[in-house]
Amino acid sequence: MVKVIIPWRPQPSRLAAFEATRAWYLKNLPGAEIITVDSGDVPFNLARCRNVGMASVLDSDEVVIIGDADTIPSLEPLLEAVAAAASSGLVHLPYTRYQWLGREGTTAFFAGTDLATVEATLVVGACSGVYVTTPRTWASHGGQDERFRGWGFEDSAWFAAHTTLLGSQPRRHDGNVYALHHETQVREGEQYDANAALRERYREAEPSAEAMRALVFGPPAA
Repeated sequence: MVKVIIPWRPQPSRLAAFEATRAWYLKNLPGAEIITVDSGDVPFNLARCRNVGMASVLDSDEVVIIGDADTIPSLEPLLEAVAAAASSGLVHLPYTRYQWLGREGTTAFFAGTDLATVEATLVVGACSGVYVTTPRTWASHGGQDERFRGWGFEDSAWFAAHTTLLGSQPRRHDGNVYALHHETQVREGEQYDANAALRERYREAEPSAEAMRALVFGPPAA
C-alpha cells in the first residue's frame, strides 16, 4: 500500500481541488493511504508539513509520495518514479512539464474535461507539486528548510540542496502534473522578504557542499 502525504489545512477556495486530488490518488492507486499533515504553524509551513509527514513513516526505505493538495500527476510517470525511488538514493519528480490550469482550466476540469486537453500554462523551472522518495533519502539532504514560512522559495532551495549534497538534481520522469486553481497567498511583506533572503543564502552556498551542509544542517559541533 502506497502512502501519499498531503500537507493540508482546509480553506474554502482549496476544498474542491483537494477533493479532486485525493479522489485521483484513490482511483489510480487502489488501496493508497492518504495522510494529511498540518503542523499547526501560523502561517502555514509547507516545508515543515512535508518533513513531519516523512518523519511519520517508520520504514526509512519505504517509497512515499508527497503531493500538494492541488496538484494531480499523470499515472505512468508517477509509477515509474515509485519504482525507481526505492534504490536510486534520489528524490524523483514524476513530471517534466508543470501545467497550471488557472481559473478557466480548473472550471473546465471540474465540468468533466480531461486534464490532458484542458488549456494550461506551462510553469518553467517548477520543482515542487509532487515528490517521490524514501524517508532515508529525504533526510539525507535535510528534507526541506522549515525556516521558509508562508509562501515561497522552499522548493527551489530544496532543489539546490539536493543537487549540491547528493551530487545530482532530482530525477525527472517524462510527463505532466496539473496544478488546480485556488486563491493565492500573499507574495509580499516581511515574511516573504525573509524567505527570499534565505533563498539567496542557498544560491550562494550552491558551489560548495561544505557550505550547503552548514546551511542545511548547521555548523559542525566543536
